[in-house]
Amino acid sequence: MKDNFSKQSSAYAQFRPGYPAAFFDFLFQHCHQFEYAWDCATGNGQIAMQLAERFEHVEATDISDNQLLHAIPHARVRYTNQPAEAPLFGEVIFDLIVVGQAAHWFSLERFYTQVRRVIKPGGLLVLVGYYLPRFNDPAIDGLVNHLYTSVLGPYWDVERRWVDQQYATLPFPFEEIPFPKMSMEYTWTSDQLIGYLSTWSAAQHFIQKNGSTPIDQSFLEALNVAWPAGTLRQVTFPIFGRAGV
Repeated sequence: MKDNFSKQSSAYAQFRPGYPAAFFDFLFQHCHQFEYAWDCATGNGQIAMQLAERFEHVEATDISDNQLLHAIPHARVRYTNQPAEAPLFGEVIFDLIVVGQAAHWFSLERFYTQVRRVIKPGGLLVLVGYYLPRFNDPAIDGLVNHLYTSVLGPYWDVERRWVDQQYATLPFPFEEIPFPKMSMEYTWTSDQLIGYLSTWSAAQHFIQKNGSTPIDQSFLEALNVAWPAGTLRQVTFPIFGRAGV
């Protein structure tokens, strides 16, 4: 698994969106027991914290020590540095395994082998992600799309294609449960959008190669025209996923 987020772990913790209550309602509806959950590739623990509201024990793993340093502590959550494809857990432990915005980075065949080893019979596996933010404003949506496709297109890792396809073509060899349509809704300033865009892995690749930021002065000036500093706008992140037992 690639570690594309350690360098911007602080910004990741501050600006990455969380998942709505409807997502956790879906998880809990399809869980039969609430003893052990595994939040795989936990990042800063956003999902783990919510799972801990229902589960007795939550294992939250990531391959980035920097991400784990920014994780939110909770008495029922244990954070450890472990790869998705080779966790140190025993067999037949988990009632639920969740991967948020990370499964596309995995060696899926190896990960699925581990899922079958550690999940309980009837346990639930959910791979969830979210797509580009939408503002219902052609000028702002156009700026974000241009940055994503035209400026950063060559800098996205090949695995990003799974997100572009909203996991529809991602291999998923499990008995599938329909994933409901949902989204994340926020009220943001333009500074929050800029902070979020800075967490994109392709933005970091651009900086490493060119020594400059893709969120340059021309982008900032155009954004300021469409979205004056300090004003609030609604932002929607479409959510997609695969779920199965």
